This record gives sequence, structure tokens and C-alpha cells, in this order.
Amino acid sequence: MELFYNPQNAVVGDVIPFYDNGQFKPFYLRGSRGYFGDDAFSGWTMLTTNDHLHFTEAATGIQGGTGSVVLVDGTYHLFYCTFKQNPKRETIRHAVSKDLKVWETLEADSFTADGEIYQLTDWRDPFVFWNQEAGEWWMLVAAKEQGGSTARQGCTGLCVSQDLHTWEQRPPFYAPHMHTSAHECPDLFKMGDWYYLIYSQYTDRFQTYYRMSKSINGPWLAPARDSFDTRCFYAAKSGTDGKRRYLYGWNPTRHHNQWGFNAPVHTGYDYNSFDWGGALIVHELVQNPDGALAVRAPESVDRALQTHNATPMQPMNGPWETGVDWAVTDNPSGYSSLLLKNQVPGLCKLEAELLFSETVREIGVALQVDQQFCTGYYLSLMPHKNRLEFKSGLRMYEEGGWTFPYDVELERPIVLEPGKPHRLKIFVQDSILLAYLDGQVALSARMFDYSRQFIGLYASDGRGEFRNLRLWT
Repeated sequence: MELFYNPQNAVVGDVIPFYDNGQFKPFYLRGSRGYFGDDAFSGWTMLTTNDHLHFTEAATGIQGGTGSVVLVDGTYHLFYCTFKQNPKRETIRHAVSKDLKVWETLEADSFTADGEIYQLTDWRDPFVFWNQEAGEWWMLVAAKEQGGSTARQGCTGLCVSQDLHTWEQRPPFYAPHMHTSAHECPDLFKMGDWYYLIYSQYTDRFQTYYRMSKSINGPWLAPARDSFDTRCFYAAKSGTDGKRRYLYGWNPTRHHNQWGFNAPVHTGYDYNSFDWGGALIVHELVQNPDGALAVRAPESVDRALQTHNATPMQPMNGPWETGVDWAVTDNPSGYSSLLLKNQVPGLCKLEAELLFSETVREIGVALQVDQQFCTGYYLSLMPHKNRLEFKSGLRMYEEGGWTFPYDVELERPIVLEPGKPHRLKIFVQDSILLAYLDGQVALSARMFDYSRQFIGLYASDGRGEFRNLRLWT
């Protein structure tokens, strides 16, 4: 069983959500990573699932980059992109099918950027939808606009059509002059009174962003927390069955040095740069009363593990009181740590409620920590900084600035209130870590260098409480 889908002998790249005939059928860009077995294939691959836990997959024969799929009058229309170098050009393409199995690319429908409104070098990831207000088809495109006095020309481009075959290029749908690269994998949907624009960026920050507006024509407002997850969740797009909306992205590996950034001396995979592609992560999107979006675990994933495991506790340092499923420390001027006598299972869910006093600097859960409470991974609530933070274990060597410790390795902003129970859920699947806090934020990470070690609890400079501790396998 898996919580997060990993294709055999391949990785999940950008996901193109689609729902059809009562089933989720997300497509994804399959990367083979140099595997050349008889069963090897790459390109657009269609998944079929009812629960985001169990998947079947089928090749489409489409070779190219991210796009979108729409169904119109019994015909499926697939829009994608292809790439050319020397000179660099990106082309949007159109394929059709009657059965989602056999696809025909309509070469006459292919087109590049016009070179007038948009630069020729960036023209990809088409997202097509019917604009009811305008009475025409709209296509959002990852693009870069022409002109301007800075290099911050990344934008969400706009094309319109009456027939899905011929497209007119119009001024950008959203151009904040913030990013130096194109707004990748654009997505647009309406929930309640709000429209939401999603796109991904690898300049300024390496994340999936969103903006919100009461009108499809903007203005597009940045919420206080304008992203969904960490750098370990990218190229996310959303899909819905008409009842719930889900966000699909990939959690990267760190094994292949695709960008040539890794230190010359290998000191562990946790030091490496992240690759393109990995495992599929699916969040459920939730709308808060103020219109801002939150993420939580899909119900099927949350309930997948049903075996309850005892969690015997061994205090390490600092004062502790413990029970069957709770632990409390009150250490006004020091660091308290405690080990659970459980090695971290290869597939598990750990959940607890965390409370803390006003003086607490950090309180959290360690994973794959050793018996000296040193090496491992630390997931911390940082009340004085209002963030959930992930950091790898202590590092005792230096490779030209490539190594830890960082002040912040991965983080998610969230308001943390003393005296209030904060609900933490942590999912582990081999090296993948995915944490949800208060049904609002997600934090995805990877844990490559330590395994078969222990779970720990810790708090510093005040009173910390861990309640309703549960370990599920």
C-alpha cells in the first residue's frame, strides 16, 4: 500500500487534473530517469482513481509538456506544449480523442508566441476553459511579456478562441512584474464568491502560489499566506468532482544532480539539490471564511492506516510527566527531549495535539532521530516566528557553504497561539514526510539519510504539552 503514488521505474512530474464519468483521471508527465527496460515509457500518462490511494495508469502516446484536457460534445481536447532549442522556441499543440486512449495531434492548430505581446522563448503549459461571462474559450499560458525596463517579465498569458482551433493572443491575464521566469502551470477556478489563479515559480521563491479576486478580470490579490506547501511540492494544479477540490503536485527526489548544483564531495542525499519529479502528493483544498485557501489531507488518505500502535516513552533530558498517550514538560530555561521507543515505520501516520506556554521558543516532533537525540529530522512549531519549520539533523562538516545548518530549511507560515491545542498530523512513506497543521497548512519534505531510527518529542524554554498521541500503521 502507498499513501503517495510512485510509478514503477519512473517519477511523477507535472500533473494535469481531470475528472470524467465519475472517476478522477489525472494525467501526469512521466519521467523514466534513464530506465530502458521493456516496460519503459514516458510522456503524458493517464491515471485512474476513485480514492487518490489506488491508481491504474495508461500511456497516451503524447510527448510534451504540461497542459490541460476538456471534454466538448463527446470529444476530448488535450492541449500541451513542445520544446525546441537553438533557437529556443516553445509551441502549444492540440490533440483530440474519442476515448482517452487514441490521440490525434492536429498539427495545423499549433502556434508559438507572437513575438509582439509575448517573448518567443517562453510559451507553455496551456490551461483551457470556457469563460461563460465572455462567451468564448480562454487559454492561460506560462509566458513572458515583451518590453519593460527590468527582467521581471514573467506573466500568465492569455489567448481566446471561438472554436478551440484558432487562438488570438491578447495582453497578459496577470502580469505583476514580480518574477523573472514564466508563471508555470497556470490554473483558474471559482469557489464560492472568489476566483483563484494558481501558478508555480522557480525564481524569487520555488513554490506554487495563488492569487484571489471577486472578478475573473481582477484585480488579483495576494493573501497573507499565498502558497500551499514548501519547495518540496511543485507544479501544483487543481481538479474537482464537483463536490471537493484537490491540489496535485510532485514531491521531488534528490538523487540525480540534474542541475549540477551538488557539492563535489557526497556527504548524503539530504545535502543534494532537488530533482525534477518524484512522488504524487494530493491535498484537499478548503476555503476559509475570509476566502483564503487552506489545505488538509484527503479523507481517504487520512483514514488509510487503521492499526493503532502503543507509544512507550523514555524521557531524555528535562522534567517530564507521561501517560499512555500524553507527555508534559515544564522547562523555563532549557531544552526537554523524550524518545518514543518506536522506530519510525516505513508507512505510518503520527498525530497529536500540541499546547505551549507564552515563553516557549519551539515545540515539536523529531523523526528518524538517534538515541542521543542528535541526528534526524525536526518538525518544529516556532511560536515567536509564527511558522511550522522543518530542519535536518546536525551537521559537523562544511563543503564550501553547501551544507546545513540553515536558519530555516523548509517552513510554512501559520498563526500559533499559546494555550490553544494545535493539531499536527504527520504522514511518512519511506523518505517522504508530509505534515498538516490545524487543517490549514501542509509541509512536505524528504528524509533520505536517516531511517530505522526513532520518534522524539521536544520543547524549549517553557511548558509544552503533547496530547492524544496516536501512531497508526
